[in-house]
Amino acid sequence: MFIINLTYKAPIEKVDEAREEHIKFLQKYYAQSIFLASGPKVPRSGGIILAQEVSRVELETIIQEDPFWIKQIAEYEIIEFSPTMQASALSGLLK
Repeated sequence: MFIINLTYKAPIEKVDEAREEHIKFLQKYYAQSIFLASGPKVPRSGGIILAQEVSRVELETIIQEDPFWIKQIAEYEIIEFSPTMQASALSGLLK
């Protein structure tokens, strides 16, 4: 499982301009059950995406499709971890 930590490096106006394209990118990988959750950080300095079912190399390739990557709006930190516990509400979600 991966945490993708996005940090905006462009003004928030540029983030907002590319937001709809970014959402379409996210939806593509939600439909494939690769992305599990995503959203902006608070305060809005970037975002977080949770991902599974891919290798780190595959995930790095996927990220390069993100309009935020293409337009150099955000930088990405990929953190891999192995969940050993989960809330019952997540039962079946984590593989």
